[in-house]
Parts: sequence; structure tokens; C-alpha cells
Amino acid sequence: MEEQATGWRAAVGRLLPLILVILLIGSLGTLLYNASNASRDHERALQEQRRSFEIIALARAFEAKTARAEVTLARYVISLDPDVGRLFQDQWRTASSQLKLLRYATRQSGWQRNNVRELETAFNQRGKTLAEIGLRTTYDQKMAALGQFHRAGRSEDLKRITALLDRVIRAENARLQERSVAVTLAGNRTEWVGKTSRLFGLVLLVCVLFALWIANAAYTERRNAGRMAEMEAERADRLEAAVAARTVELSGAYEQLKKETAERAAAEENLRQMQKMDAVGQLTGGIAHDFNNMLAVVVGGLELAKRKLRLKPREAAHHLDNALEGANRAAALTRRLLAFARSEPLLPSAVDPEALVSGMADLIDRSIGDQIKVSIINHARGWHIFVDQHQMENAILNLCVNARDAMDGRGKLVIETAQVHLAANEVGECAQGDYVMLSVTDDGCGMSPDVAARVFEPFFTTKPVGKGTGLGLSQIFGFVRQSEGEIRIDTEEGTGTSVHIYLPRKAAAETGARTDASAGEREPVLHPPTRILVVEDDPRVLNQTMAALAELGHLPVACEHPSQAAKLLTSYRDIGLIISDVLMPDMTGPEMVRNLPPAFASLPVLFVTGYAGDTALSADFGGHEVLRKPYTLMGLSQALSNALNGSHRPGTAAAAE
Repeated sequence: MEEQATGWRAAVGRLLPLILVILLIGSLGTLLYNASNASRDHERALQEQRRSFEIIALARAFEAKTARAEVTLARYVISLDPDVGRLFQDQWRTASSQLKLLRYATRQSGWQRNNVRELETAFNQRGKTLAEIGLRTTYDQKMAALGQFHRAGRSEDLKRITALLDRVIRAENARLQERSVAVTLAGNRTEWVGKTSRLFGLVLLVCVLFALWIANAAYTERRNAGRMAEMEAERADRLEAAVAARTVELSGAYEQLKKETAERAAAEENLRQMQKMDAVGQLTGGIAHDFNNMLAVVVGGLELAKRKLRLKPREAAHHLDNALEGANRAAALTRRLLAFARSEPLLPSAVDPEALVSGMADLIDRSIGDQIKVSIINHARGWHIFVDQHQMENAILNLCVNARDAMDGRGKLVIETAQVHLAANEVGECAQGDYVMLSVTDDGCGMSPDVAARVFEPFFTTKPVGKGTGLGLSQIFGFVRQSEGEIRIDTEEGTGTSVHIYLPRKAAAETGARTDASAGEREPVLHPPTRILVVEDDPRVLNQTMAALAELGHLPVACEHPSQAAKLLTSYRDIGLIISDVLMPDMTGPEMVRNLPPAFASLPVLFVTGYAGDTALSADFGGHEVLRKPYTLMGLSQALSNALNGSHRPGTAAAAE
């Protein structure tokens, strides 16, 4: 109970000063607010009172000036002295000025506005009458002026001016009485605030004394708590000494661990650098080998075709076909590299895996030889996949060739399709659902764990130099990942290898609809001859593109630099399409298109690029058609058809037909 009472007193001691401070601040704020309002109301009442006095004084001054001016006019009529006439005019103008001051002073007084307006009307009328009397006096019509002045003295204008002035003064006197009452009330409020302030000061003094008593009680409790804290501190010091000794031991162990970690990190960095250099060497050797072979076919075919062109055109055509095939194989190698990097856009369609594998039976037999027995087992049972058919065929053929090499040309090869249902992440990163599994199994030499761990690396191969580039499994890996699937290898050294490809099942209706839509979009549409602006900085590529467009029946206009495009568009008003390279000096193709004048913003654009990035996902092309280099006349025709028909599907144009 004593501890509870002590805790309660401590809580009260902490909260009570805070409550008192809040109450005092609130009371002080209220008092200051009331004092400010009272002072403001008193000042406003005094200003209104001064304004009333000012209006009354202006009315009296106007009345005096008017009377003095009329007396001066009487003297002028009697004496005919021109100086007196001029004095009358000055006094009448002064009275007019006094009336203007009176109108300005009563501009915010609604009860006086009509009185002052009527007073101005009566004053102006009186001024006309007196001006006519002065005019008669000026032209020596003294008797007529005297008669008219006598009649003016009894006129209604003078009486009305006098009555209106009395009305203004009476109204302002009534208002002055109200304002005097307001001044009195405001003064009373100010006096009340002063008394309240003195009372508040007394209350504040009492509260301060009470707060000091509370603070003294809290200080006493704090001093007792301090004594207990000192005792706890002594115990903590003894514990700290023990902890410090243990910390020294741990610090030594930590420094040793940091040293070992740094050495391990340096070793790992050296290992990564060695792996990078090894990969660069493999990449350089593989690319040089394949491209040199393809360039040899192209160069040799072109030289032979040049020699045979006149005398043996058939042989020349055969050599040209060989050169074109070599160029297409070089483009295919580029696409295989991009496929591994997931940069080559696919052209998917609905594929029946059973029909695909069965249709490739003859091709597989010719590719792997007669000494290998091929068995095809189909259990897909009508399930479809949505993939690029050509890439799928290449993947199956590559797996069969790898199996042939693993069996050294003799053995048994099994190609199987099956239906499987996978749980989430059961195979790689596959989501839960139905999949079609395609397996290629051989009874060859198999692979060691070290080799199996690196089979998907580009340009990694166990074959002798000149027998392969190591791109087969890497491009299959890229293709399967692009198709939202997974690939798994089961192998054991000396017993054979099974490669399993898992591709998500697509409903037949869905895939059929998408295939039909895709086919409809890719169907070329013929167009009449169109004038086309060709923007290309490489003269050889520019000449080749101009010739290809002319061959297709169009009217090309050459532009050697993107900065000249706007000028040529202005000169040739009938240009219906812009073909532009992407990477050019000073300005890229997309930048050129964005900077064109607004008048040409609606022109269709076809971008041509050899860039190795994924053009299908690039935002720089603004939805315009994109054609990948190298391309054929058929590919160019298809891309022109899509661009002129507004089929903005970047990256879907064929690279080669």
C-alpha cells in the first residue's frame, strides 16, 4: 500500500504542474484575447465619435462659407466693385470644396448619403441663381440684380439648403449619441479586463507557490531514487568489468575473422576474374570460328558468282544462293546469341507437340545417321503449347545432335511427349499448373556433375576445336525461358542423359484465336507507289535501301543526316513514310522523329536497326514498326505493309525470310 501511495504521489507530482501550466496558459490566452477585443472596440468607438465631430464641423463650416458668400454677393451688387465680385467667386468655390469634403467624410455613412446628395443638388441650383445675379451686376444691371437678389433671399433653394444642413447635423448628433454610448461600454470592458488581470495575477502567484511545493516533494523523491541508483551503479560497474574482459577476447576473435573474410573475398574476386577471362576467351574463339566460316561462304560465293555471271548464269545463281545461305546462317547465329540473352523477340503460335515431333522424324534421321535407333513416344494427347515453332524445331534438333555426339554415332535415342501437372516451384521457377513435357533421352557417355553445372553457359563445350561453338544448350535455355517454361537435365556419367523441357499448356481455343489474329496481322497489304524518306548515315546501306525500295515499286528520297529530314519533308510534300536508322551521329532516329515539326507528326515511321537489345520492349520507338538488320526484300515488304497500315507492333518484322 505504501508503494502504491508513493507511486500515486509521484504521478500527481508529474502531472499536476503540467495541468496547472495548461490552465494558466489557457486563461492567459483568453484574458489577452478579451483585452485585445476590448481595446479594439474602444478604439473603433472613439474613431466613429471623431468622425461624427468631423462631419458636424464640416457641415457648420459649409453653412458659414455659403452665408459669407451670399453676403459678399450683396456687397458686390450694391458696390459694383469687381474685386468684391471676385471675392464672391472665391468664397463660393471654397463652399463647394467644403461640400466635397463633407461628401467624402460621409461616404461610408448610409444614413447620410441621400442627405448629402440632395444638399449638393440644392447647392448647385443655388449657385446657378447667384451666378445669374452676379452676371447681371457685371453688365451694369444693378436694379434688376437687386430685385433678383431680393427674390433669391426668399427662395426655396436657400430654405432647402438650410433644412438639409439641419437634417445632416441632427442625424450626425443622433449617431454621435450612439457612439458615445459605445465608447462608454468599451471603456467599461477595458476597466473589467484590467480588474480581471489583477485577479489573474493573484491566482498565478498562488499557483506558482503550489507548483513550488509539488516540485520540492518531487525533488525529495528524486533524491531518494538517486541513492538507490548509486547502489545499482556499483553493481553495474562490477558487471561491466566482467563484460569488458570478455569483450577484449571477442574483439581479438572478430579481428581474426575480418582478416580471414578479407582473404576469402580477395580469393573469390580473383576466381571470378579468372572465370571472366576464360569466358571472354571462349566467346572470342567461338564467334571468330563460326563467323569466319560463314564469311568464307559469303565471300567465296560472291567471287565465284562474279566470275560465272556472264558465261554460266546458272552456276552464278547457285553461288549467289550459297552466299545468301551463309549470310542467313550468320544472322541465325546472332539470333541465337540474342535468344540466350532474352533479347530476340519470338513469333509464337499454337503448336501440337505430337505433330511437331512426328513431322521432324525424317529430318532427325538424316541429321543423326542410320546407326542410331530413334523411338518417338507421344502421350501429350491433344495438349497444345504456344511457342515459336521454328525455335522449337531448332531446340529439338540441337538436342538430338548433342545426343548423337554423346553416343559417338551409335545407340538408342528416345523422344517423348507427356502431360504433367507441376506444383509451384517443383521444377525451377515454374508456376503451378498443367505443362507439356518434351524429353530427349540417350544412352551415351553422360556428363560429370562439373560439366552438367555449366552446360547452359554460352560457348562452353567439351567438343574439340572446330566441332562446335557451345551455343546449342544456351540458346535452348534462352528460348525455353522466353516461352515461360523450364529445362532440367538428368545425367550420370557412363549411363546417359535425359533433357526435359517443360512448357505451359495453352487451351486450344485460346491458342487458335491468338494464332489467327497473329496471322491476320502479318498478312502483307499491297500499296500503290509511295514516296519514302530514307534517313541513313552509311552511304552503302543508304544505296542498298534505295535500290530495294525502288525494286518494290516505291519512290525513295535519300537523307544522309537526320538534321536534313525536316527540310526534305518540307520540299517533298507528298512523302507518305519515313524509314530511319536508329543509331546515327549527333542524333538517333527516335530523337529525330520526336523533334520533327508538328505538321509531320502523323507520318508513319519504320525504324531499321541492327541493335542487339530487345526492340520489342523498347519505349524509344514510340509504337512505330521496327525492322531488324539484316533483312530480305520479303521482310522489307512485310514491314512496309505493317507501317503503312498503322500496324504499330515494334520488333515484329521478320529479320530474314
